[in-house]
Amino acid sequence: MSESVQPALSEPQVAAVAQGGQDEASASSEGLAFVMDVPVEVTVEIGRRKMRIADILRLGTGAVLELSKASDEPLDIYVNNRPIARGEAVVVGDHYGIRVTEVLTAEQVRERYRGGT
Repeated sequence: MSESVQPALSEPQVAAVAQGGQDEASASSEGLAFVMDVPVEVTVEIGRRKMRIADILRLGTGAVLELSKASDEPLDIYVNNRPIARGEAVVVGDHYGIRVTEVLTAEQVRERYRGGT
């Protein structure tokens, strides 16, 4: 399944998200133009698991680790280790991708960053 990737947000919307969800009118993209080329790390997390070191040392080729997230749950998308969205895995040509299904609100980001749900 091959899909083209389309931007989910316009530059003014990105600026609004970056400023904590303020109105687009007060968050012009011109005000943030100087940071638009700054690279950030985007991470997609499919799940977690805690293990004892002894169990990790026994892992070998073909071992399967069951993760905490159910297969039908959305994947978490982080920018610089901060949660910003959720999505679902897709295949784009020979690569994996993620379709964004939910962009977190500023309040949801603050809550998740503090260790909430």
